[in-house]
Amino acid sequence: MKTTQTLKKLLFVLSFSILSNSIKAQTISDSLTAKLQQAFTQESLPGMYVVMTDANKTIYEHGFGYADIANQIPYSAGTVQNIGSVSKTFIAVALMKAIELKYFTLETDINDILPFKVINPNDPNGKITIRQLTNHTSGIVDNPEIYHYSYHFYPKLRAYDSISVQTLNKIGFGDKLRDTTLTQFFYNYLSPQGKYYSKANFGEGTAGSTSSYSNTGSALVAYLIEIKSHLSYADFTKKYILKPLKMDHSGWHIPDINLKDHANLYLDQKNRFPLYDLITYPDGGLKTSAEDLSKYLMAIARHDKKLLTEASYQTMFTAQFSKEHPPKNINLTYRNKGIFWNLYTNGTIGHDGDDPGVGTYLFFNPATGKGGLFLCNKYLPNKQAIVDVLVKEAARK
Repeated sequence: MKTTQTLKKLLFVLSFSILSNSIKAQTISDSLTAKLQQAFTQESLPGMYVVMTDANKTIYEHGFGYADIANQIPYSAGTVQNIGSVSKTFIAVALMKAIELKYFTLETDINDILPFKVINPNDPNGKITIRQLTNHTSGIVDNPEIYHYSYHFYPKLRAYDSISVQTLNKIGFGDKLRDTTLTQFFYNYLSPQGKYYSKANFGEGTAGSTSSYSNTGSALVAYLIEIKSHLSYADFTKKYILKPLKMDHSGWHIPDINLKDHANLYLDQKNRFPLYDLITYPDGGLKTSAEDLSKYLMAIARHDKKLLTEASYQTMFTAQFSKEHPPKNINLTYRNKGIFWNLYTNGTIGHDGDDPGVGTYLFFNPATGKGGLFLCNKYLPNKQAIVDVLVKEAARK
């Protein structure tokens, strides 16, 4: 009799504990949703999807608003959109894989690989290394007279609003370059014989001396991988990242994506941008969903061996700059640089992304194994309200 009563008590305690944990988890989820809803409304976003993970599973997800406002199509886990510079973290993984394949090292001179010679007018005899490309100190910068015209729009594939294109044109963005490959673009941009070559394509001083965020320099790493692998960068990443992680709804170009899944990208709540690709697509052109991107986030957070060796992860997340001797124009108060990844002083590792109609963020906390991401289909000048909520939640053990 006593055994039966004891068993009943144990079952009651166990049931109560499970119920309490369930209520607690639901309370945390509801609180998180309320905070995110407040930020979503305050920023007048069309649509947004948020995911939080631990190393092996999704622990929170929620969609807000619409992928298509006019047709009231909700922004879902499967909604696909451009992710902007979060794409650069894929260059980091691809680069470390290329190093594992012994194509080159971080200290390799880019002129040892390129089929033409890069000459920095500020330092004609200087050496530019792959490492310097990854931490944005190569001296190769984004010349707005060239880089901002590297977008390629698809106006016939989907309706858009002319005000959005007019706004882009006013701030210097457009679809003017006829290059179709990284090979063509980089020859024209970096070879002294190229039609875009200019001193304005290079920053101040010698390589390694000055920090200047460079989309062009980032995409150049992808081109180096193309040269050595004899694969397009899109095919290389498909082989070594997208396929192993079963990111089946992701791709680098509009033709790779099922358009019914692609979100409208908005200037504001009313005006839509046309669909677009980038000539320098590795630096910001990945199109993916929150569901697919969460697979990538979990793999990175757990140092998944399907992607890289542990040594490669350690290298990728090693701080590049010393506090004693940082390059010019960088503030290490809030973050250092790994290999493309940002190493934030709040203990997280991640990257954000911006483009016309695009605002994104992806991060993880190595101490807790938790991470988070959000995608929204409008440019978001200040992501901090959303990021702070997610970072605080990821710090919870």
